[in-house]
Formats: sequence, structure tokens, C-alpha cells
Amino acid sequence: MSEATYDDLAGVVDLFGALTREELATALDELAFKQGRETDGDALSGAISDAVDAYYLVPYEDDETDAELLTVGPMAFPTLPDRAEDLPHILDYPTREVPRGELATQVESRLRAAAASAVQTGDDDEIERLLDVTYDLEAWADTDVGSIRERLDAALDSEGQA
Repeated sequence: MSEATYDDLAGVVDLFGALTREELATALDELAFKQGRETDGDALSGAISDAVDAYYLVPYEDDETDAELLTVGPMAFPTLPDRAEDLPHILDYPTREVPRGELATQVESRLRAAAASAVQTGDDDEIERLLDVTYDLEAWADTDVGSIRERLDAALDSEGQA
């Protein structure tokens, strides 16, 4: 998947503030119909999962409703795909606001676990990708993930010295 595709997914989510995976898939299916294209449900599901893996979309666990909502993540520069501006008029989805502080805490926790896994497995490509995420996360939210970045940097440095 390309970054532009991920940014388009983030743009659709941004129209509503946050969506469930099912709502996003329905919105993307509706958008494809408006654009005169067919959709592949498996490909849509895979694209959504890939965007989450890449931190373009981030899940928010809503304790009140026990629902997982996807919202725009730190790596995204949301763009609006052609004809997407009509989606709020077509789909009867609520506009949701996710508490930014809680979301940032959840994303930081996820990043910390991903960094630990990447360091443990010695996956240099993943370590470098997660380093990029640390910088974007700090710009995106009022959080300091310097300790995660230091651990990732140290892992790369130790690999280079071996």
C-alpha cells in the first residue's frame, strides 16, 4: 500500500472523527460505488489493517462502549479522496471525538510494545520505522517518547558494533 492510500483512509476517518472498522469498510465501499469502482472486501480489510500497522490510523479502545474506534494516527497527513465529501450526507454515522490524551497514552503503549519486540528480534528495518514513528508521535501528541527512541537507537548502535 502507498502512503497516499493510507492518507486517503485517514481522510475518510477524519470526516467522522473516528469510525469502527466495519463503518470504515462500508464508507470505503460507498465511496468506490460513487467513483464507479468495485471493491474487494478482503483488500479493504487488508488496507485498513496495514494503515493501522503503519500508524496512519490508530485504534482507540472506548471503555464506555467496549468498542474499538479507528482515528487518524501520527503518521497520517489526511487527504480527501475524490467524492468523499459526500459521505457524511450519505452515511448515518455520528461524528465522534476521541479524548486526545487517552488516545496518545494508548498509542504510546502500543509503540512501546512494538519497540520492545523489534529490539528483541533485532529487526533493523522495524526499528528504523518505529524511530520515525517516535518523532511523529511527539509532534502529534503532547507526549515524550524519548525513552523509546533511546532504546531503539541503542539497538541499532549495538548492531553496528557487532
